[in-house]
Amino acid sequence: MISSQVIQKTLDELRSITRIDLCVMDVDGKVNSTTFPIEDEDFGDISSFVESMADSQVIRGYHFFKIYDGQTVEFILIAKGGNEDTYMIGRVAVAEIQNLIVAYKERFDKSNFIQNLILDNLLLVDVYNRAKKLHIPVEAKRVVILVEIRNEKDQDAIEILKNMFISRSNDFITAIDEKNIIIVRNLEESDDYESIEAIARMIVDMLNSEAMAKARVSYGNIIHEIKDVSRSYKEAKMALDVGKIFYVEKNIVGYNNLGIGRLIYQLPMPLCEMFMKEVFGGKLPESLDDETLNTINKFFDNNLNISETSRQLFLHRNTLVYRLEKIQKSTGLDIRVFDDALTFKIALMVSSYMDFMNNQD
Repeated sequence: MISSQVIQKTLDELRSITRIDLCVMDVDGKVNSTTFPIEDEDFGDISSFVESMADSQVIRGYHFFKIYDGQTVEFILIAKGGNEDTYMIGRVAVAEIQNLIVAYKERFDKSNFIQNLILDNLLLVDVYNRAKKLHIPVEAKRVVILVEIRNEKDQDAIEILKNMFISRSNDFITAIDEKNIIIVRNLEESDDYESIEAIARMIVDMLNSEAMAKARVSYGNIIHEIKDVSRSYKEAKMALDVGKIFYVEKNIVGYNNLGIGRLIYQLPMPLCEMFMKEVFGGKLPESLDDETLNTINKFFDNNLNISETSRQLFLHRNTLVYRLEKIQKSTGLDIRVFDDALTFKIALMVSSYMDFMNNQD
């Protein structure tokens, strides 16, 4: 439903242009928006006007107008003054607000449709029928972008995102839980995953600078039909979860860049437990403290290059070799050898996944 803030802004704009004061009330006489103090005003019996057959009426020097939502009287507009100019401005205000009601109702219907589409609550035939009724293109290049505010859903963050995409009538912004904001982005033919990455970066930077909100952004694969919006959303959701497990340092994660993390994320827990038992006897050895794990990760980041790793860790080469040999003794894996390094890397990722899933429970 249209908000009182939107109606108030409309009345203020008309007042500044025409110098005619306006007031909008609901059918029970409760003030929604006004441009003039009404405490001492006597409008007479508003309920009798609501129940009458007339669409407009002059009562005690005020022009009264009915504002409809379809066939139902939604609001009463009161224009201060009883002359012909006041009547004309009142009619203009009524037309403006009724158009806003239609626009906001259509936007609500579209948002509701997108939410049900994302949640797979619609049959395929209903998807196409409702999209046609709401004038949403069935075939278009789109992607679902998922924005998670680290702390909790912030109204300022939502408004900032709405303002970012408000000029694009084919984009949709909605939220289906308390933490995640969903953007269904309509893409140009020339847009690719680099373009989506740039949009995600813009969202993160904007929220950080304007709302002081730390956000994590993920996105699914590019789709070309409205029925695939749900799939792109699921991919974005998986990318968000996988990013929290394996790519903690990143605040933007695309489904197309998940690599081996996506494979591990889809493994059943019994298989993960079996793998960890084969490699380490059930879990990571206790000897692998934070310092040791940092050394291992830095060694992997530098493609098993001992010289570069020791330089970045400010270690003597022999000290690094000693640490690697110590790891080999405690785990049976020599991570200086590619096959053992690969096994160890996967084991670390599987361990992170198992910890994440256990914490979810």
